[in-house]
Amino acid sequence: MNTFHSTRSVTDSLTAKQAIRKGIADDGGLFVTDALGQAKVDVASLAGKSYQQIAYEVLSLLLDDFDEQELRACIDGAYGKQWSDERITPLKQVGDDYILELFNGPTCAFKDVALQILPRFMACTSPTTGDGEKIMIVTATSGDTGKAALAGFADVPGTGITVFYPQGKVSRVQELQMTTQQGANVHVSAVEGNFDDAQSQVKRIFGDTQFAEQLKSDEHVVLSSANSINVGRLVPQVVYYFAAYAQLLESQAINVGDEVEFIVPTGNFGNILAGYYAKRMGLPVRDLVVASDKNNVLFDFLVSGTYNKQRPFFETISPSMDILVSSNLERMLYYLAENDPNLVADVMNDLNEWGAYQVPEQLLARIRHVFNTGWADEDQVREMIGQCWNDHHYVIDPHTACGYYVMQQMPRDTQVPRVLLATASPYKFPRVVNESLGLDATGTDFECMDELSRATGTTIPAMLRNLETADVRFRDVVPVDGMQRFVAESAAEL
Repeated sequence: MNTFHSTRSVTDSLTAKQAIRKGIADDGGLFVTDALGQAKVDVASLAGKSYQQIAYEVLSLLLDDFDEQELRACIDGAYGKQWSDERITPLKQVGDDYILELFNGPTCAFKDVALQILPRFMACTSPTTGDGEKIMIVTATSGDTGKAALAGFADVPGTGITVFYPQGKVSRVQELQMTTQQGANVHVSAVEGNFDDAQSQVKRIFGDTQFAEQLKSDEHVVLSSANSINVGRLVPQVVYYFAAYAQLLESQAINVGDEVEFIVPTGNFGNILAGYYAKRMGLPVRDLVVASDKNNVLFDFLVSGTYNKQRPFFETISPSMDILVSSNLERMLYYLAENDPNLVADVMNDLNEWGAYQVPEQLLARIRHVFNTGWADEDQVREMIGQCWNDHHYVIDPHTACGYYVMQQMPRDTQVPRVLLATASPYKFPRVVNESLGLDATGTDFECMDELSRATGTTIPAMLRNLETADVRFRDVVPVDGMQRFVAESAAEL
């Protein structure tokens, strides 16, 4: 059976269920298994399989302490009628390239792929002691995780969820998606600061053992995470890389064993790390290309080997990627440092103390063998939204546009298909998209949606359009050091 331990030490030995329930290791590290890649997915058998069938094949290898009945029930519940396309993550040909649409779920963002199934995983991890212990999910969001987590966990028995987002640094549609969320067990607050401030404080809250003991004794509540620091959030994302390959096989764009290149807009490194897991599990991947926005800390790291968060923070038109501390990079470092927890602990300590770290040359060479990189500034993002529409009559959001720009800059190998991961519906960012397409962007976000739909003939997702008349339930704003008290108050209401 796969056992999980921290990226920073090997003292833990947890099952997948225990790692998912716990969320983050006691030493602040992320849970990994040394068994990753020992069992491979049979790529030759993928063509013609449904998303649900592929999900079972992939997840049964990664989460091997879930029995078949549990896993199939989780998959069936997560990938059903709440998706607007029965393929879940359909692959669309756009010119000579492909776009993998990850936004056909209930909140119109790629986070739905994982956050529709994570609450179902959590339900399978409940202790059978009957002590009434409840889980409080605590999550910081740069825009999309928050709503997807709220939608996934709303009114799930035995759980509560508290979401923090940076005040004024998410789109208006993203904010309304969170603040209008229904559910008796949900709590939402803006934070005075940026995403990194909120995420760092959430990690501190998880690391406060005294606080954890107090919550457990006073409220019978344990904390866990829905960010991609939770292994149960990360591994469902591995599935869509295999699903993309299956669709390429089916359309006869490739033969079994042919390599594919993936271009991935990413801020926290979870979306692309899932592609690395897929590669380890036998998917023929030529290159994984990290696409950043103006907050190009990942680009600089992949080019120089120095990770430095002591740099200007830019508020961009791709807010979900406005991140300077990419949490999931830690898992990648662990695996490419050949499973060396001491190296990871050292560099994370340097990041904590000095705001930067440098990896050895040898390790950087191994990383660069797997990962390529590029980034786009604001003007380039706008230009790409316009270019993609003008050339292909396909509308992309600003995050996907970062990837589209990087893809256009890369030398093309006609033998290797390129798949760009589209992370969100353009209707989540209607003002920016309209500006980029030369459409009227002077009205409200909802008027911008109507204009975008009229001009492009695309359909507005109802769950976004209906936000205009939804009641705002949450108006809290807390300072960073007030987040822990907010969690305690939310836990008391569970």
